Amino acid sequence: MPLDRADPVIAVVGSLNIDLVTYTSRVPGAGETVLGDRFVMGFGGKGANQAVMAARLGARVSMVGALGDDVYAGMTVDNLIAQGVDAAHVARVAGSSGVAPIWVEPDGTNRIIVVGGANDAVDPESAAAAVRSIAGVKVVLGQLEIPQSVTAAAFSAAREVGAATILNPAPAAALDPDLLDCADWLIPNETEFAILAGVERFDPSDDGALLAFARRIRPRLVVTLGSRGVALVTAGRTVERVAAVAVEAVDTTGAGDAFVGAFAYGLAAGLPELTAVRLGIACASDSVTKHGTQSSFATRDGARDLLGNVLASSGP
Repeated sequence: MPLDRADPVIAVVGSLNIDLVTYTSRVPGAGETVLGDRFVMGFGGKGANQAVMAARLGARVSMVGALGDDVYAGMTVDNLIAQGVDAAHVARVAGSSGVAPIWVEPDGTNRIIVVGGANDAVDPESAAAAVRSIAGVKVVLGQLEIPQSVTAAAFSAAREVGAATILNPAPAAALDPDLLDCADWLIPNETEFAILAGVERFDPSDDGALLAFARRIRPRLVVTLGSRGVALVTAGRTVERVAAVAVEAVDTTGAGDAFVGAFAYGLAAGLPELTAVRLGIACASDSVTKHGTQSSFATRDGARDLLGNVLASSGP
């Protein structure tokens, strides 16, 4: 299957964080201290992660966000540039940059606390202006680690210039109706879906719950289900399930971002939506076999190999 656009243009409006990752045999209980196994500092933020994944696949990606005036800011900009992500629309504000302390257990389960810092100071008008200024933008991607009003403004600008919009509603929160109305795609994981849909106990095999929620919202729905793969609600209001790639997971941190960034690349490149889902699964499955967040993503060469394999298996 050939690509319609080999170097699609994507704008990511979202968070930039420094990940502070502790690997531990178990997480502490209240008031308890445990000894960790090792510590790693890395680059993160859901927005930045998704931008990096899309860039490694070959997209031309612009990051729209904010950093503080601390030592983390310069490091983060340098990393974006090294990853091939345009940082011209990343503002600097007074105060701290975003950080994310992360605990990872031996089975790959993670617990994350995000401290927004400068991410909370992204300006809506500046974000909208940035989207309008990016020539040829095909997809604008957002999450919930910056104010929803900012993402809504950026998505409204995306609609003006004819770009598709993807909202990854993470971490889960009640959605601003204006933001939801501007989104073309909504991609929660199963926990986020249950919160958004008001389902107390979501059965991932329950097509009815997926369809009922899809009928209530404007955007198309894709739900990531971890080792169970992905459920896509089609335009014809059926559920298409795509199995995950069988791998031995060592760290699930960032897998959702790998999926969303790769899915965004697929849509921007003109791939059929089901092929974009398969590309997202390939990149996410590959990421969980390695430790870290951006450091677990396939290299540029590796990402292009994953893309080639998905295209080859998708037919002419």
